[in-house]
Amino acid sequence: MNQLTLPTPLRGPDFGSYAAHEVTWLLKDLSHVPLEAATAERERAIQSGAANYAESLPVEYSPSPEYQALYNQALERAGERIATAVGVVTELALAARDGNPVLVSLARAGTPIGILMRRWARHVHGLDVPHFTMSIVRGVGMDHNALRYLAAHFRPEQILFVDGWTGKGAISRELAAAVDDFATQTGIRFHADLAVLADPGHCVSMFGTREDYLIPSACLNSTVSGLVSRTVFNREHIDPGDFHGAKFYAQLAGNDVSNDFLDAIAAHFDSVGAAVARQLATQQGQVPEVTWSGWDAVEKISADYGINNVNLVKPGVGETTRVLLRRVPWRVLVNPDALEDVAHVLLLAEQRGTPVEDVPGLPYSCVGLIHPQFDKSAVGADGKAVPNA
Repeated sequence: MNQLTLPTPLRGPDFGSYAAHEVTWLLKDLSHVPLEAATAERERAIQSGAANYAESLPVEYSPSPEYQALYNQALERAGERIATAVGVVTELALAARDGNPVLVSLARAGTPIGILMRRWARHVHGLDVPHFTMSIVRGVGMDHNALRYLAAHFRPEQILFVDGWTGKGAISRELAAAVDDFATQTGIRFHADLAVLADPGHCVSMFGTREDYLIPSACLNSTVSGLVSRTVFNREHIDPGDFHGAKFYAQLAGNDVSNDFLDAIAAHFDSVGAAVARQLATQQGQVPEVTWSGWDAVEKISADYGINNVNLVKPGVGETTRVLLRRVPWRVLVNPDALEDVAHVLLLAEQRGTPVEDVPGLPYSCVGLIHPQFDKSAVGADGKAVPNA
């Protein structure tokens, strides 16, 4: 494979606020391109089929003082729990790749998790694990140029894909299909297993936890993700020989907590060793069952609320947060037993005027429903979506 034909990766500080040794971005810099669109405008284009969600970007913002305070509280409350999950998933990752993995996080939610896994491997084992981040887009697949770059520099069996969390498992399915597609086209096969910090959807076997609690990096957008946007696949700006794109929001540096987040979690590494060992011992010799229970729950919610589109049902704390930050929310379903872990969701819902429903027995802490359309005719007297309204 001719490496000279491959795009050049990006590194900090020229792109992103992470140090160059923490992550290499297999992305094209689109910082100069105006890609932001109003939320309702994006939603209409996405739901009508006129555009993929990755063709434009939501407008990034500086968080309010109240919301920043919630983030700080969540980080303090969940820091040790997250550090434990980082340790567990990293140990599983090392074992799965014979102690020699190349971590490839799925931008952008996977990027801080990949960095934390890299830090654990170095702190506990003295390993200098390579870490890249690349784009995957639902409906488009994985960035083939990024995969070609990885195959040109590493053995495919070393590669381990990393994400922050699972919702219903759409990205897990997209990843498996993309790996198959790339193998068909090139003859190069990567493993389709996915390592995540949290797997409340029960759709992967390599995870740090299956609890659905707040991962603070889900609270914020670019300001906890290296000041980098979500990824973009827009043919007006991405040529066939390019990586997928993203923007570097250097103007938000005053609100950037990306490295503070990493340091806060890593500060717990020494104290969670015993907890990590106990959790690993319970899994020894067993491969956790993948039941796709999250997908089943989403299909039921989609039918119960008359939405009939699983893509508009976003389960779990992380996905619900994204709905409220980046999409047009219709309502939020909350498990009343999980109120402590969804305080930021309730604040966001209040700020956006989004109805919140208590649903006892909900299999997630919360579920965000994207508005199926944008006028009152889309909702019947019972509050459910009207098909084809």
